[in-house]
Amino acid sequence: MSATHPVTVADDPHPTLDVAVVMRRERIRGPASRWQQWRWVLDSVLRDQPHFGRHVRLLASGDDAQRWLHPGFQVQLFRDDLEGYYLNATTSAPCWFVLWRMDEQPTLAEVPIARPVAVSLSYHDAGRWLDAQEQVDQVPAPLEVVGWLGAFIDANYVVEPKRRYRPQSFQPLVDRNGNAASVSTEKPKGRGAGDV
Repeated sequence: MSATHPVTVADDPHPTLDVAVVMRRERIRGPASRWQQWRWVLDSVLRDQPHFGRHVRLLASGDDAQRWLHPGFQVQLFRDDLEGYYLNATTSAPCWFVLWRMDEQPTLAEVPIARPVAVSLSYHDAGRWLDAQEQVDQVPAPLEVVGWLGAFIDANYVVEPKRRYRPQSFQPLVDRNGNAASVSTEKPKGRGAGDV
């Protein structure tokens, strides 16, 4: 894969991009800082480069922020998730989705750091992660990546026509055994019927 553009979708049935994630620890200002002085946010997703190495490292540190580089992630496209890619690519702002978790104990710094776990371009992946109560953030995807994703979608995705479903009110009425049921709109008559 060249450094200037991703491989074309014809080259591989599962196109892959090597990416690195940058997480940012930033100081919280205002009243909320009484409870929590720092927070972690997703800073960016970059094309992975050989000079990034393979280990997590601190890129920059100041009084109000730190930026940590996490190299070595792969984003692979699969044909069984085409709708998830399509939903992302057709929005006004296509993006990367990153699932991340906090370290339990300090390892690389004096405090625990946020660690990315997975990176995706699929709305469905992001939805599953959120349903599992995971921390998921997003950042805009660059035009080059959106074009790469779009080429994969164009080569493989067929939008299924929407089917009109008959409203439930027009479905035949059946009982729990599947037998035809009837409903009466007449008031019951006789002793005890409707007495209050």
